[in-house]
Amino acid sequence: MAFINENYLKLKAGYLFPEIARRVKAFTEAHPDGAARLIRCGIGDVTEPLPQACRDAMHSAVDEQGARETFKGYGPEQGYDFLREAIAKNDYQDRGLNVTADEIFVSDGSKCDTGNILDIFGPGNRIAITDPVYPVYVDTNVMIGNTGEADASGAYDGLVYLKCTAENGFVPAIPDEPVDLIYLCYPNNPTGATATRDQLTAWVAYARQNHAILLYDAAYEAFIQDPDVPRSIYEIEGARDCAIEFRSFSKNGGFTGVRCAFIVIPKELKGRKKDGTEQPIHPLWSRRHSTKFNGASYIVQRGAAAVYSPEGKAQVQALIEHYMGNAALLVKACQDAGLAVYGGVNAPYVWVRCPAGISSWQMFDKMLQEANVVITPGAGFGSAGEGYFRISAFNSRANVEEVCRRIAAL
Repeated sequence: MAFINENYLKLKAGYLFPEIARRVKAFTEAHPDGAARLIRCGIGDVTEPLPQACRDAMHSAVDEQGARETFKGYGPEQGYDFLREAIAKNDYQDRGLNVTADEIFVSDGSKCDTGNILDIFGPGNRIAITDPVYPVYVDTNVMIGNTGEADASGAYDGLVYLKCTAENGFVPAIPDEPVDLIYLCYPNNPTGATATRDQLTAWVAYARQNHAILLYDAAYEAFIQDPDVPRSIYEIEGARDCAIEFRSFSKNGGFTGVRCAFIVIPKELKGRKKDGTEQPIHPLWSRRHSTKFNGASYIVQRGAAAVYSPEGKAQVQALIEHYMGNAALLVKACQDAGLAVYGGVNAPYVWVRCPAGISSWQMFDKMLQEANVVITPGAGFGSAGEGYFRISAFNSRANVEEVCRRIAAL
């Protein structure tokens, strides 16, 4: 008999985005006319074409595959040096941060990395999760056996939930108990909030004091407009001793369908064995990465490296300005409609409080049925997300302007 991993049976309903897709499918089948008017502002998928510099680089890489002299087969699992060095220089060293190329591991997505990182941490760790939260952090901990069952609100036994509310600016308070692994995401998905330097300094101090590790998701750092907001956890002194950073080309370069990301693991970062002795994390992830992953494709990595070319930087900046322009329009439309609005300033997500008496899934259905607009219900991100909904600014300008008109009409 083949036994299953019964932790999967603890998962509540479907993953958030497939559930949204199911509801949208049911609506479009029942309302063919509404389907033609449908505008999707739900999942954070980009809409604009890849930067020309990236497309040119990938075209050249494809041509290289057509000649024996330049053909590339299996590449280094950790990533090609040309990309790792470009990342280290442009994202870290040019900003005065001490991150070297061999501390960078190229992958096919931050979603994958934030789930796969659990492979190298053993059972018994106390896991802290912000609420609301990107669902992957929770679900992968359930899958691997780090939780008990979920209660009626959807909260899992064994996780420490850090409430993020309008009152605390959607940046949670430091826990009053020791935890071992802490997920932080800033700029935040879903709330669009950012953490200040002082707030991140407090988290680094807590992690060092408690021998904890921060799992810092910085996938949206390119959207930060405020020069005082940290773009990397390594801007905080001491973070190399206690933090892993996740980055992605999905949102800045539009690589959601192309797939390329990276994770940074400083060599001085250490975990502990059962006997209390320290163990560097870097070689453990290197072994895991090399064993379970064959590396992102050469063609994709050439495209990612082009993000750092002068042309690529200008084209990426144009994409950022486009999406943040969309966010500003959505913020204003919601404010003009009398709704409380958060985010949309240093992040491509607008986090909106539902009108009184309407739940987040009810708001989802209202927007779908009456405005033919797909948003994301806040409850899908955790119990603290109830009463809110998220609007993604990833769209064409024409679509966003139409969404603003429909919000006004509601």
